[in-house]
Amino acid sequence: MSEVKSRMIPDDTMSGCASSEPFALQVIDDSMEPEFKKDCIIVIDPSGLAVHGAYVIATVENGYIFRQLSLEDGRYYLQPLNEDYLHEKREIKLDAIEGVIIQQAAPNGRRKDRKKYTYTGPDAELN
Repeated sequence: MSEVKSRMIPDDTMSGCASSEPFALQVIDDSMEPEFKKDCIIVIDPSGLAVHGAYVIATVENGYIFRQLSLEDGRYYLQPLNEDYLHEKREIKLDAIEGVIIQQAAPNGRRKDRKKYTYTGPDAELN
């Protein structure tokens, strides 16, 4: 399983206000390629709308994982985009979602190369 390594601040060290503020992480593997390249930077909104098709950070087995959320037959799943990781698809409960990805950028990229994500309904809308 490809997890977000321990680059996250534990929840108990954040104030109530800060815990709902967007934060950034670096993607450390290729499990979400081709949409998210290894080493790109993702911005996560902890208060964002988690809908079918959204890219999310979720808690699994005492760790964090970055995947796309899917809804199938009334059940929620986390799935990688890279076909080499498709065997890692797993069912989750919505309360495991810690936030949704709202932006990505290359590690040393230009502002014009950033990509934003908005989720407004049953399917993700990409900008």
